[in-house]
Amino acid sequence: MHIDHADRGSIRRAGITAVASCLPDLEVTSEALQQRLVAASGVSLPARAIERVTGITARRAAADDEYASTLAVRAARTALDRAGLAPYDVDLLVFASATRDVVEPATAHIVQAELGSRAHALDVTNACNSFVNGIDTARAMILAGRARRALVVTGETPSRAVRHEPTGPGQLRDGFAGYTFGDAGAAVVLEAVERGGILDVDTETHSEHWPVGGISGGGSRHPRGDEYTYFHGDGSELREVFEKVGTSVLDRMRQRTGLAWEDFRHILVHQVTVPYLERFVELTGVPRDRLVVTVPELGNMASATLGVQLDRVHERLCPGDRVLFVGLGGGVSIMTMVWEKA
Repeated sequence: MHIDHADRGSIRRAGITAVASCLPDLEVTSEALQQRLVAASGVSLPARAIERVTGITARRAAADDEYASTLAVRAARTALDRAGLAPYDVDLLVFASATRDVVEPATAHIVQAELGSRAHALDVTNACNSFVNGIDTARAMILAGRARRALVVTGETPSRAVRHEPTGPGQLRDGFAGYTFGDAGAAVVLEAVERGGILDVDTETHSEHWPVGGISGGGSRHPRGDEYTYFHGDGSELREVFEKVGTSVLDRMRQRTGLAWEDFRHILVHQVTVPYLERFVELTGVPRDRLVVTVPELGNMASATLGVQLDRVHERLCPGDRVLFVGLGGGVSIMTMVWEKA
């Protein structure tokens, strides 16, 4: 599904005007994680097995008193401060995350209660594409005249869905994809802009692959039971799906916009493991010097990944610089978004 450029008639584009991210203080090295898993499962693993397979040396983990909303609120306050705004200046608040504090109500309300704003608040969730979907939802509401200024936040704590005490090789193998996870939060402010802004959005969805990975507990299928609260996924199968269908959306974006890789200052890509990222570069031809690589020291931060990457480069961007977002999410969905700094 392609969304046309938002420059028809008197409609202005919506753009990102402030960015922030938040990382928990606690760092968990792959070595420490492996020692814990081996001690719990009794399974012998080769030295540095997790690091060798994933390329991840460390990741951040939320403390016991930190939640998805905690990370989102911290990032939100920084983003508002950088934009020179108060919470009441926002009339749309979107919490866009694969993680949430509770099943009901929307975690957006918990974030809003902490911020002290009165915006229209709602959640958007679509696995690791949640944050980009949230930005696109806010963009659409601004262009439709439903909002003047939006705050889109994510708080990801996927480490809470990892089985840290596997009882044997079966549980260790089934949960291995989750050992890539790291926690983080991010936030952006969106407003109408006269030039630049979000220029193009494209999505491709292959929902027949939805059972490949996820967390099945908490809904009507499995409302209770600890077994369903852990992430289950086949990393190799997910990778095969993305390799099969992931390049077409990028080809369409380049053909439609006329933009080459060199036209982007940065290309932000969802990062699961280092080998996965290397395979992405091999398949797409994306220049390595355009990437913002975060996975080795921060792991797979779910939907916060692109927000953390954007925050790392945002201050160095100049007006007219373009950034390409490439989202990959379970379900399975692929998403691109072209943004130009005003």
